[in-house]
Amino acid sequence: MTPGNNGASTPEDDDPFGYLYADGQANGAQPPSGGYGYPNSVSRVRAVGERQYGQQQPQQPTAQYGQATAPQQGAFGQPNAHYAAPESFPGGGGPSTGRQQPVGGGRGRGPNTKGLLIGAVAVVAAVVIGIAVAMANGDSDDDKKNQSGNQASTAPSASASASPSESSSGDASEPQTELPKIDAKALRLGGTAALASDVQGAEAAGGIYVGNLNQVGNSVTWSVDGIPEDGTYTLFAHYSAAGENQSMTLTINGKVFGTKLRMDNFTGAADGDFAKGWTTTYSYPTLTKGTNTISISCENGDKCNVLLDQLRLEKGQVKE
Repeated sequence: MTPGNNGASTPEDDDPFGYLYADGQANGAQPPSGGYGYPNSVSRVRAVGERQYGQQQPQQPTAQYGQATAPQQGAFGQPNAHYAAPESFPGGGGPSTGRQQPVGGGRGRGPNTKGLLIGAVAVVAAVVIGIAVAMANGDSDDDKKNQSGNQASTAPSASASASPSESSSGDASEPQTELPKIDAKALRLGGTAALASDVQGAEAAGGIYVGNLNQVGNSVTWSVDGIPEDGTYTLFAHYSAAGENQSMTLTINGKVFGTKLRMDNFTGAADGDFAKGWTTTYSYPTLTKGTNTISISCENGDKCNVLLDQLRLEKGQVKE
């Protein structure tokens, strides 16, 4: 069928697009006045170049509640208000596809394993340090306990240090009986021995001592009562010697006891300086229970140039 000649209808009725062809136009075909010949068409025919792009389009009516509106197409070459470039999305990538992009851009990464490893190492180090400190404190406490135990085992007891007169052969648990002592003025003097107080340093009452013992036959005698039992005792004599060492004879109950009673110049006082020569000597006589007689005398062969001010007894063999 050719436009314009076939059928009873006009070419435009036969072929609505006949006006587009040269033979259709020669036969009088005209473009339709509507939208391509379709009823209620919204299209408008315009000559090429007539439409201006980028101009403001008529405002579309607002869609009814519950109806969706189609997105408006922007003018060619102009940005669309509802369009955003891919680089404007977070992360610099394309539009969201439902997967959250990592903040800060770049490729996504897994958990911070380096930070977790550092934290774990710090916890382990803290535990190790705590254990080491606890062990050090425990060792320190043990050392203190050991030291205190050693001190307790090596330090002398109060009873031992408080009883210097305890007999070396006696029982420490036995109560000590206070034994008598005597000053020079209470002694019985023999020969030409005499009391004096000219030299300073005597411990007897009033500073009185016995002098002039440096002659054969001169002596002092002590009749002592209250000896608790038979046994060995310590006799202490307080005296002064100056220059060379001295020695005298000790008699117990009428019998000479052992060797001479040493009365050495332990202080090193110069000859004649008796004020600096005061010291103590001792001997271990055997006494009987009750009353005993103790004498110190100057006999032949003795050196008796001493001053004597006091005698005392202690039970057993002691040194002070």
